[in-house]
Amino acid sequence: MRKIIIIGLLFLLFPVSVKSLSAEAAIVMDGNSGRVLYGKNINRKKLVASTSKIMTALVVIENANLNKIVTVNEEVLKAYGSAIYIELGEKISILDLLYGLMLRSGNDAAIVLAEAVGGGMETFAEMMNARAHEIGMKNTTFYNSHGLEEKTRVGNTSTAYDMALLTKVAMQNQTFRTISRMEKWRTTTNYKTYLWQNKNRLIRSYQYTTGGKTGFTELAGRTLVTTATKDNKNLIVVTLNDGNDFANHKALYEEYFNKYQLVKVINRHTFKVQDEKFYKNETLIIKNDFDILITENERGDIRKVIELEKIKRPRDNEKVGVLKIYLKDKLMHEEGIYILRNSENKNISFWVRLLDFLRFWD
Repeated sequence: MRKIIIIGLLFLLFPVSVKSLSAEAAIVMDGNSGRVLYGKNINRKKLVASTSKIMTALVVIENANLNKIVTVNEEVLKAYGSAIYIELGEKISILDLLYGLMLRSGNDAAIVLAEAVGGGMETFAEMMNARAHEIGMKNTTFYNSHGLEEKTRVGNTSTAYDMALLTKVAMQNQTFRTISRMEKWRTTTNYKTYLWQNKNRLIRSYQYTTGGKTGFTELAGRTLVTTATKDNKNLIVVTLNDGNDFANHKALYEEYFNKYQLVKVINRHTFKVQDEKFYKNETLIIKNDFDILITENERGDIRKVIELEKIKRPRDNEKVGVLKIYLKDKLMHEEGIYILRNSENKNISFWVRLLDFLRFWD
């Protein structure tokens, strides 16, 4: 214990620098744009332990009635390691299991959720991998909902980049955000009352923290995924096999919050296509804003490219083009451009309609 305290004090006196980062793999990602602000071995496949439960929670939230009450069956007896200590025959809601999963990293909760939502671990793992494919996690394989390494095969593997990408998607879900950032959760079942405190210490020690998930096994080492927001800047930090993960996450947040500025590149309310002739009688809109974190020196490197397809007689809300955002030569974002038929469009004159008709046949 004395050794741990001394090490902690040293890190307070001598802040962590990126160059001396102890993690085997690490990433800092802009939670809005997905831009990688810092990376170390970001595509190296590693065991990710209980940070796997981010995907478990997302799949459950997207596929289950969270108010449903489930009865704990014999499958829970397979659980070991971190637990919320639910018992055979206990009745508990899926929502409460999600809190036990994310706050206390309950492996028993993970098993019961896989059974309740997927009908079993194998099917649920298939659901996890299918969702990973949709997200674009190209170097990830899930074998189970809890992240423990099984005796018959390797445990869940992913990369710092893939886990950051997963977290970016998960944080777009309001239910996931609420659960992930909760410091404590109290619930009562037919057996007992629980009070769970979040294992993510940054929730209590770093004021800008908005969520995350811890993880540890002997083979994976310490794994940690966290999110934080300051001045509307949303960052995601992932470290894999890092014995000083909490201190490193805080140091990385402080460095990259200070280094980058938030710039609104696209404003859907002020969007206009200049000198457009083909759609001059139409209203062209985009549906989303787009913000990105850049340094002061990068402001001049942002380019906007509009590509329109000439569609004769487009339907209301039909996509007619795309707005592309580049940072230098790298494509950072694509946003669809759509036709909006408002009341003024519907009341255009006969002659404008005739010209539109003739244009259709030219």
